[in-house]
Amino acid sequence: MNKVILFGKTHDELKTVCLDLGLPSYSALQIADWLYKKHVSSVQEMTNLSKKSRKLLDEKYEVGTTSFSKVMESADGTKKYLFPTLQNKFIEAAYIPETKRKTLCLSTQIGCRMACIFCMTGKQGFQGNLTAGEIINQFVSIPERDQITNLVYMGMGEPLDNLKEVMKSLEILTSGYGFGMSPRRITVSTIGIVPAMREFLNRSNCHLAVSLHSPFEHERKHLMPVEKANPLVKVIDELKSFNFGKQRRISFEYILFKGMNDTPRHMQELVRILDGLHCRINLIRFHAVPGVELESSENITIERFKAELNKKGIFTSVRQSRGEDIYAACGMLSTRNLVRTP
Repeated sequence: MNKVILFGKTHDELKTVCLDLGLPSYSALQIADWLYKKHVSSVQEMTNLSKKSRKLLDEKYEVGTTSFSKVMESADGTKKYLFPTLQNKFIEAAYIPETKRKTLCLSTQIGCRMACIFCMTGKQGFQGNLTAGEIINQFVSIPERDQITNLVYMGMGEPLDNLKEVMKSLEILTSGYGFGMSPRRITVSTIGIVPAMREFLNRSNCHLAVSLHSPFEHERKHLMPVEKANPLVKVIDELKSFNFGKQRRISFEYILFKGMNDTPRHMQELVRILDGLHCRINLIRFHAVPGVELESSENITIERFKAELNKKGIFTSVRQSRGEDIYAACGMLSTRNLVRTP
C-alpha cells in the first residue's frame, strides 16, 4: 500500500489526519513543526509524539520529501536543480545568488498548457500539476536552503493554473506553523488569468508579477494565446481596481524581441495603458529557444527602452541574464531529460 505524503499538508489538513487516527488535535502542530521547522525525513524522528502515535502515523503516512536528481552550475554561480515528480516526470528549480539576496525560482506544473510561443516549457505541453509538497520540496531539498532570501514562482508552469496547490504552498511558507517567511519575500508570476488572479490577490499578501510582453492585443495574442480568453485590458482593469497598499508590489515582465515589441510605439502604449497603476517593469533579454525564430533585442535598444520608460515615470529595470551556459531558458533542462527517459 502506498503511503500518503505528509509534506505539503496545511495545519488544518494535519488536524484531519490526527482526527482520523485518533491522535490529540495538538499533535497537528507537533507534526507541522517536525515537517517545516526541523526538516525530518521520517515519522519515527518525530520524538515528541508517543510511540503509539508514531506507529499509527507511520502505518499510513510518510514525510515524502525527495532529493534532486541532477544539478548544473553556471560560471556566474546560478544553479539549476532537476527534480523527479510523483508522475515520473521532471521539473526544475533555479538558484540565483546575488550580493544582497539569494533567490530560488520555483516550478508549479509539469509542462504548461498556456503555449506561449517563446517558452520551452510550453513546448512540453501540460503533463500535470505539482502538489504543494512538490512545490515546497524544491526549496527544502537544496543545499542552499538556509541561504534563500527570496522565492519567485516563475519556473515551469503557470502558477495560477494550479491555484489550489499554489495557495496551499504559500500558506505553509508564510504561516507561523510553517516556514514563517514574509510574503514580501515571495513573488508569484502569472500571464493573466483574471478570476484566479483576483482570488490570489484577495487571499495572499505576496507580490504579483504579470507577464505582459506586448501592449497591443494582436501581438500579445500571437505571443501568448491566453490573450484570447483573458485580454490584457481586463487584466489591467482588474489590477487598477485592487488596493495594493504601500508595501505590496505589482510588476510587469516584458521580454524584448528584436523588431517586434521594442519600438517607441510600444513604449508609448505601455505608458498609456499603465497610467494610474503604481507598478514597475522588468525588461528581460530573450534566451534563445530551439525552434523559435525570435531574437533578443540589442543592448542599446533595451537601454533606450528602459531610459524612456523611466523618463515617463514608470520605474523600469533590466533583469540581468543568468545561467546562459546551463540550459538557462525555463524548461530546457527538464525537456532534455524528459526526452532521454524511456
